[in-house]
Amino acid sequence: MMKTKANRWKQRAGAGLFSVTLGLSAAAALSQDKTDHPGVTPGEMAYKGAPVMAGDMKRVISPGAPDMTQAEFELATKLYFERCAGCHGVLRKGATGKPLTPDITQERGTEFLKVLINYGSPGGMPNWGTSGDFTEEQIDIMARFLQHEPPAPPEWGMAEMMDTWEVLVPESERPTKPQHSYNVDNIFSVTLRDSGEIALIDGDSKDIVTILKTGYAVHISRASHSGRYVYTIGRDAKIDMIDLYMNPPQRVATVKIGLEARSVETSKFPGYEDKIAIAGAYWPPQYVLMDGATLEPTKIMSTRGMTVDTQEYHPEPRVAAIVASHEHPEFIVNVKETGKILLVDYSNLDALSVTTLEAARFLHDGGWDASHRYFLTAANQSDKIAVVDSRDRNIEALVDVTKIPHPGRGANLVDPEFGPVWVTSALGNENMSFVGTDPENHPEQAWKVVRTLAAQGGGSLFVKTHPESRNLWVDNTLHPQESVSQSVAVYNIDDFDAGYEVLPIAKWAGIEEGPARVVQPEYNAAGDEVWFSVWNGMDQVSAIVVVDDKTRKLKHVIKDPRLVTPTGKFNVYNTRKDIY
Repeated sequence: MMKTKANRWKQRAGAGLFSVTLGLSAAAALSQDKTDHPGVTPGEMAYKGAPVMAGDMKRVISPGAPDMTQAEFELATKLYFERCAGCHGVLRKGATGKPLTPDITQERGTEFLKVLINYGSPGGMPNWGTSGDFTEEQIDIMARFLQHEPPAPPEWGMAEMMDTWEVLVPESERPTKPQHSYNVDNIFSVTLRDSGEIALIDGDSKDIVTILKTGYAVHISRASHSGRYVYTIGRDAKIDMIDLYMNPPQRVATVKIGLEARSVETSKFPGYEDKIAIAGAYWPPQYVLMDGATLEPTKIMSTRGMTVDTQEYHPEPRVAAIVASHEHPEFIVNVKETGKILLVDYSNLDALSVTTLEAARFLHDGGWDASHRYFLTAANQSDKIAVVDSRDRNIEALVDVTKIPHPGRGANLVDPEFGPVWVTSALGNENMSFVGTDPENHPEQAWKVVRTLAAQGGGSLFVKTHPESRNLWVDNTLHPQESVSQSVAVYNIDDFDAGYEVLPIAKWAGIEEGPARVVQPEYNAAGDEVWFSVWNGMDQVSAIVVVDDKTRKLKHVIKDPRLVTPTGKFNVYNTRKDIY
């Protein structure tokens, strides 16, 4: 196997480049402090946790802040980047969580902060102390640390990216057709969060095709337009390109685009299929355009700028969801903290054109309506859904919804009373919001919440249905009650008034110990099976549970010692076709 590396960039970078330790090495180092991401607390399970740290940073002494030793500062920096940055931001300016800048924290004082860290808050702050994640000593250190100016991690530019870019198998040496008998379209890419791997599972046989080392805590897997490649990105900002035609499938290219990230996508517009890849970073706040066949970085764009509401400068606007437009040669890019949605025209990378749409702050994830014209995305802390008309390239609507919407990609269905709708669940309460999506045939319902349904409780991460299904599924992964977090609710789309049925997914998996939280329903390509992850601790038994969508009965349980902390699952066909 040929391996090439951009050595020329090493020379350009020189000896002064800042070196950081990320991903698995970071997790391993922190495991000594019982912070190895076992997935055993609500805070750990929350989407907003940040798993990376940014290496050695200079200690900042702030007037009025309590004393800290260098060792305490270094420990607090690790803990903050691992547990807190994803919610409060690297620079502590706030996002999903409150700002934690010294002017605020010093006024609150050490004892107040210790109580907050220990017990959490009803607003979503995890109970880091009573959960066992932080010791009393660590709580005291963190309470003092938060009163100092936050240390800024290093930037990550083209030199650093090129130093990590590798083409493991050149395009010329890759097969032109599948070298195995698997149905590529029905392969599932399953995140094995704490082992830094993904499992590729055959949806037909339920066999594990292979396990591949990837970035830590892969956030999403995205299939190429052709379905031949899967692109993964971990929270350590490492992208892996996997060739599904190879036997077994393997990584063919890799690059690291920052210190922390969440999103990757490839071009889908006719004539540009798979030619360009894009990834967005949490730190540094930027997105990167790459060659779709090799992952070679070609263009880096910063997202720093002014917020849509107060028009004040924000130094850390992170990139959340990215989708590929079906209407134009564009990527749609969510910039979380500024509340701006970018339409990135990739037709001419030498004269990049970016259109900025103003939506609402704290943009997170979202998905297409059934027509693939409208992109609906959650501005979670603003309690809104922004609707982007990708054809006319504007904000169609801002829809008020229930507290802290968290749709994943949402769910599309035809409501028996209101016509086509898109559905999101919520972290902040038990309600699911149904938003009308058919302005042509149902104009009176378009871009309004037409139905609200209560699920088992708050803490839902994902809802799901399929064009071939009459069921709507909702998880409650972050609910504090085990009977709820270990089960799912399912509704009959034709009779919402009948309420929901609860299926004991963790019990069906035969798992007797551990949190065993159930997360992310995902359909197979045919739409007649729905798969669930039973997410347990790293040293505990986890599983994938397959349910017959028509009968709602257990169909299959996938257990294997290699299935360590399975979370997200991405079916190749449904992902490449944007079916949800």
